[in-house]
Amino acid sequence: MNHLALPSFSENGHLNAVIEIPAGTNTKFEYDKQRFEFKPDVREGVTRRVDFLSYPLNYGFVPSTKMEKSRGGDGDPLDVLVLAEHLPTGTVIEVQPIGLLRLKDLGEWDNKVLAIPVNASKRIIRATNWQEFQLEYSAARHIIETFFTYYDGLGTMTLMGWGDEKAALEEVKKWQI
Repeated sequence: MNHLALPSFSENGHLNAVIEIPAGTNTKFEYDKQRFEFKPDVREGVTRRVDFLSYPLNYGFVPSTKMEKSRGGDGDPLDVLVLAEHLPTGTVIEVQPIGLLRLKDLGEWDNKVLAIPVNASKRIIRATNWQEFQLEYSAARHIIETFFTYYDGLGTMTLMGWGDEKAALEEVKKWQI
């Protein structure tokens, strides 16, 4: 199955997320678009492991999106961060966007949709929108900011701010293919 070609939105109108890196993991996994499989990311012949804290949430991508380099993106599908317990690599899950983390990675936009599972039993927080998340989980927001600005080495990622759930959906639509 080609996970990249799945629809961005489910038949129910919910955003789809494909999980590459489960929460609590240090090994960086990526989807191989030629082989249609998930495999550890390799840099200079070595499997990439985050030399920092483990991923604090599930990391993946929104299918049928691409942040085009010609438009300032990083050339990859739009990233999604899913606030849920450990979800295995390859999981496809319906999510509800609650925010947008705006980052630049060495000058290229590398934004990430912050989302919760549509299925309430899989959620780890009560917030269902950006305002609630900011008010009730400001420490979690700070952890996410800190992780993504430092996990790949000091100075590679720049925090450009946050957007709400509407900004997150606009970001998905902006990069849909």
